[in-house]
Amino acid sequence: MGDYFQNGPITTLHDLGLRSNAELESDLGRWRSKRPMSLIIPSLYSELDGDALDHIVNELAQVSYIDQIIIGLDQADEREFAHAREFFGRLPQTTRILWNDGPRLRAIERQLAEHAIGPIEAGKGRNVWYCMGYFLASGVGEVVGLHDADIVTYDRSMVARLFYPLVHPTFGYSFSKGYYFRTDGERLNGRVARLLVTPLIRALRDSVGPSDYLDYLDSFRYPLAGEFAMHVNVVRNLRIPSDWGLEIGVLSEVHRRYTTQRICQVDLAGAYDHKHQRVSYDDPTTGLLKMSLDITKAMYRKLAIGGAVLSPELFRTVKASYYRTALDMVERYGNVAVMNGLDFDSHAEETLVEMFAQAIMDAGDDFLANPMESPFLASWARVQSAVPDAFALLSAAVEADNS
Repeated sequence: MGDYFQNGPITTLHDLGLRSNAELESDLGRWRSKRPMSLIIPSLYSELDGDALDHIVNELAQVSYIDQIIIGLDQADEREFAHAREFFGRLPQTTRILWNDGPRLRAIERQLAEHAIGPIEAGKGRNVWYCMGYFLASGVGEVVGLHDADIVTYDRSMVARLFYPLVHPTFGYSFSKGYYFRTDGERLNGRVARLLVTPLIRALRDSVGPSDYLDYLDSFRYPLAGEFAMHVNVVRNLRIPSDWGLEIGVLSEVHRRYTTQRICQVDLAGAYDHKHQRVSYDDPTTGLLKMSLDITKAMYRKLAIGGAVLSPELFRTVKASYYRTALDMVERYGNVAVMNGLDFDSHAEETLVEMFAQAIMDAGDDFLANPMESPFLASWARVQSAVPDAFALLSAAVEADNS
């Protein structure tokens, strides 16, 4: 049972357990003609072999209010793309698969590169960026949602709750962010959100001083959630990061363009579990270490844009404040785990905090060495300005691949 406490400048929409999913879906069905909905699912081909995506597709096959489902497919050859078409063929909605490694989309990528726009490297950011472009090109939907392909605990009520705040005729939101608590039933998960993002936000606020941006970030219960929905106008002008800073980058861009009255977070699930990243203590190019560096740099970059003066001395202060705050968090989460009968390894948690503390310094050094680095992909409004027929090219390529 959820609470109804409101924290920070954005609205929190709780699940009080008083309405069934059937009631929510009935409302969405009545409103779909005014605000048609599309759903994006970025996926690796390897996800098709797991139980999570198969279950997600079975759940979505029962959803009648979504007009279009867009699958971004990475790391698939021609035979695997054909298998993916068969795999997703059971969906009754209009379904399009973006074969990101196929010759048609690669040709478009080369054309965009001639204008110095478009993704430079593969990854989730590139996948989502192309899916958003196709959503705009298709003209199907006034609202688009996004969720990952590896959610083990998926239920179709999650997507209903994600869309509801944006489709409701009087709410007036332009962006909704999902939240939940991460667990596999044995332990608390969500390590990067629990042990890096929240204590880092609070350490930055103590070190940099009052900040509307940091207050805004701190009001999200799970800022790294991969589930969010937005109005078509948000998509058109959104610049998204291509690295692990995707979720924080999206929140930062939405904060830059919209008042907090247009932004909400919504309770999607009681317990949530999906694929876990390995820690990678000694490899800054992968795993949680890479993720922590990208996320931290994304926050530094946003603060610098807002006028904060960042220096080695500041980063040392932030690290010290972060370390003490994060260790306090470890103790708090240990109490939560014990009271709920979950396993908790305080040594492993504190070891991770030490890695994150060093990442805070390393990210600061990297930021100061490359202050003009920008991992953001161009907005589709800019792409259309540089390549006026970009949407026509993208739509034709996707239709040809799916025909």
